Amino acid sequence: MNALIHDFSQASLRCPCGGTHLPTDHWKYTEGMPQDPVDLIDDLIKMGLYKSDVLSLANSLTGAEFRKELFLQQASGGSSVRRQFCEELIKEAGGFEEAFTAAFGPHAAEFFGNTIKRGSYSRREFMKRVVASAALVGMASCASQQKPEAESSPAATGGGNLEKKDLTIGFIPITCATPIVMSDPLGFYERYGLKVTVKKMPNWAAVRDSAIAGELDAYHMLSPMPISITMGLGSAAFPIKLASIENINGQAITVAMKHKDTVKEAKDFKGFKIGVPFPFSMHNLLIRYYLAAGGLDPDKDVQISPVPPPDSVAKMTAGELDAMLMPDPFNQRAVFEKVGYIHMLSKDLWDGHPCCAFAASQSWIDANPNTFRAVNKAIIDAAAYASKAENRPKVAEALIERKYLNQPFPVVQAVLTGNFENGLGETLNVPDRIGFDPYPWKSFAKWIASQLVRWDLMPADKAKYDQIANDIFMTELAAELQKEVGQTPPTETARVEKLKFDSFDPANPAAYVEAQVKKFNV
Repeated sequence: MNALIHDFSQASLRCPCGGTHLPTDHWKYTEGMPQDPVDLIDDLIKMGLYKSDVLSLANSLTGAEFRKELFLQQASGGSSVRRQFCEELIKEAGGFEEAFTAAFGPHAAEFFGNTIKRGSYSRREFMKRVVASAALVGMASCASQQKPEAESSPAATGGGNLEKKDLTIGFIPITCATPIVMSDPLGFYERYGLKVTVKKMPNWAAVRDSAIAGELDAYHMLSPMPISITMGLGSAAFPIKLASIENINGQAITVAMKHKDTVKEAKDFKGFKIGVPFPFSMHNLLIRYYLAAGGLDPDKDVQISPVPPPDSVAKMTAGELDAMLMPDPFNQRAVFEKVGYIHMLSKDLWDGHPCCAFAASQSWIDANPNTFRAVNKAIIDAAAYASKAENRPKVAEALIERKYLNQPFPVVQAVLTGNFENGLGETLNVPDRIGFDPYPWKSFAKWIASQLVRWDLMPADKAKYDQIANDIFMTELAAELQKEVGQTPPTETARVEKLKFDSFDPANPAAYVEAQVKKFNV
């Protein structure tokens, strides 16, 4: 060990962090000091080289927050000599876990104080179990200061050591999944130290079932799904958190071309077969909202059926659907194939409404808290990128690949840029046809719950609106992560939502449902 220290200092005269400041900083103090590393560190502590902030860090952290390999990579800076030096220090400290547990346990400060009062043997034990570890932290801290770019490394940006780096996230091939999907080809997952496989799923029921079975790490879900699955509506109860919103707006009511001369408003849909992607979807709730406001009973005057989005255009072509409220790009694909026209964008029903979300199970989050923060942060970061108009063509190019959306570029580009044909010979320019705002307003959760009650998809006695919003929508965490990536989230968690036919006050969802039924008689 003594020879190693001598070789290390004489060969490079560099700090373990890799910096060149040693001759005028740390190592100028080592001349004539003890060669035994434990005694050496003891003297360095006395001299104040490892100052109170390092010891404070040692007192506040726990060994579980560090992993030996990650630490050695950071502290050694890739140098085999420095790495060997660190390993020898760890050995002298009694082992990595033992050293860090002793140094950073909740009683470290008390241990330090008691040891000072004891004899040389006890003091030496302290040096082995505590100070050597503090020295290691000091080296890592020095490395971070010497290399500012480390702050953008996976460990820094991901919120700590990742419990799991290889993830599988299920998605449906629609533009609503843009932040989740584009984070793979455009490198957002990699930026946060993750290797993510985005797995294309056939339908929303498969996403739900795979989530409950534990076959996926996290999921692209319709915004109502974390509520319905957590509460056991239509499936076994399984706690799921809505971590962030994937997209706002971005849907449309599309009508088969054979009806282009007869459908002008909601009442004209009477007798139609209408497709939505899932019973617990914004699509189902919004089409019901539209039809009821037009005087139709969605459960009696039309037939609403769940249809997997990738099957929707084919079903309309075959005459099995008269209309649909579907995610894009399938509304635009129906126009592209000349089988349907866009009757109304969903933003015209509720500008800024949520659609899809990034979600994960409570059990998975509990087991992988740092990984969960990292992947959510990557997706939130990607949402900000996708929200900028100048980035939309590049995003469209990434999405059209076969393993992702597998759609023609003009179709996806039309959705993302908002410059599109509506199927009736008109070219429209609606830049906010789809938006990517990750903030999960708690008023979203309450509106969704209110409509689940209104349409008998959730018993009224289960509608604990505040509890649903607070327990399932991770609004505060999303805001925290938005700030960390330079975004400016709202300061409020809920707001009055303005829809086409009314306004929703999240302070009294039950009264809103009563007013809807009274106003529209359904």
